[in-house]
Amino acid sequence: MSSREVVSDVRSFSSNLELYNSIIADIRSAKKSVHVEIYRITKETVGGLFCDALANAAKKGTRVMLLFDAWGTGSSLSFFQKIITNGGQVRAFNTIRLGTKMFTQSHRRNHRKIVTIDDKICYIGSANISYYSLSWRELTLRIEGALAKPFRHITEFDYRTYKKYAYTRKVFTRTIRFRGFEILRDVPSIHKQRVMRKYLHLIKTAQNSVYIETPYFLPGFRLRKAMADAVKRGVLVTVITPKNSDVGMVDTLRNRYLGLVYKSGVNLLFYFPTNLHSKVFIADDNTFCIGSSNFDYRSFRYMHEILLVGKHQKIKEVLLKHKEETLQNVHEFNYEFWKKRPLIEKFIEIMLIPFRYFF
Repeated sequence: MSSREVVSDVRSFSSNLELYNSIIADIRSAKKSVHVEIYRITKETVGGLFCDALANAAKKGTRVMLLFDAWGTGSSLSFFQKIITNGGQVRAFNTIRLGTKMFTQSHRRNHRKIVTIDDKICYIGSANISYYSLSWRELTLRIEGALAKPFRHITEFDYRTYKKYAYTRKVFTRTIRFRGFEILRDVPSIHKQRVMRKYLHLIKTAQNSVYIETPYFLPGFRLRKAMADAVKRGVLVTVITPKNSDVGMVDTLRNRYLGLVYKSGVNLLFYFPTNLHSKVFIADDNTFCIGSSNFDYRSFRYMHEILLVGKHQKIKEVLLKHKEETLQNVHEFNYEFWKKRPLIEKFIEIMLIPFRYFF
C-alpha cells in the first residue's frame, strides 16, 4: 500500500464494540500523533479504556490532542487528567454558559466525530465513545491513506479555535477539496448551512435513487419539496430512521412530518432491531456523503458538523454493503395507522414545532 494513495484501504463499522477495539488498537500502534475530535465520551468503562489508551500514547512520546464537546461530555477536565499529566493536550469545546446565553451560545455544539492516527489513518462517521450506545447500529469509516492528513489539519484548527463564538470568516467553512473528495464543515449559521445545501443539490440532480439513513428525521420545507420533486421525476427516494430513537421528543415531532413525506411518494422505512444512529446519504448509488450530521433542523443550523463527499470506488463498495445490510431489518411506514394516531399525540406534535431547532 502506498502512503501516496488517497485511500489505500477502507473498513466500515456498524458495531461500536468492534469500532472501539479498532480505534484503541490504532492508538496503541501510533508512532507520531493521535488527534481526536468528539462530541461525547462517557465517563465509564468504555471512556476509561479510551482515555487510558490516549494517556499511554502520550506517555511514550506520541503527540496527543483531544477536543471534546462540553455539552455532550461535560466540561470538567478531571476525567482526562491522566492524559494531561502524561503530556497530552485536552480541551473542552465551548463550555456551557448559564442564563440567557444558554439560548444564544451554549446550544451551538461541536458534533463532529474524527480520529486521525499518524497522518495515515482516519475515522469519520456517526459514533460517539459511550457504553450506552454499544448495541446501536452506527456507520463509521476507517480509512487508510493520504485522506487522513486533511482531517488532521481540521482537528488541529478546531482545537485552536475551540472558544470562538462567531464564525464569519470563510476559513471556518471553506470546502476542502482533496484528490476527488470534498470535506464540508458546517458551523452554526442560519443562512450558509453547507451540508443541507449539498443534500439539496444531490437530491435535485439525482437521476435514479436517493438513499438516506438518519437517526433524527426533521426535514425543512426545502428538503421535503426537493424529495417530492425527485419522486415526480421517477427517482426512488428512500429514508430509513429508527422505529424508536434515543430522543423521544424528536420521534414525537418527527411523526408530524411522516405522513406528508409519505404522501409525496418517499419510501419511508423504520429500522427495528435497535437504535439506528448511522448517518449516510447516497445518490444514484454513486455519490456518497458520510459524517456527523443528522437530517434535521438542529444539525443544519446550530451544530459544528463534518461531511465527507465523494465517489471513490472502495468507499462506495463498503457503503453499499452497509445499505443492503440495513435494508434487511426494516419495515414500511404504515400510513393508515399514522392517520389514526390519538388526538393528544397530534396536539403534542403541534406544541413541539416551535422547539424543532433545539432537539
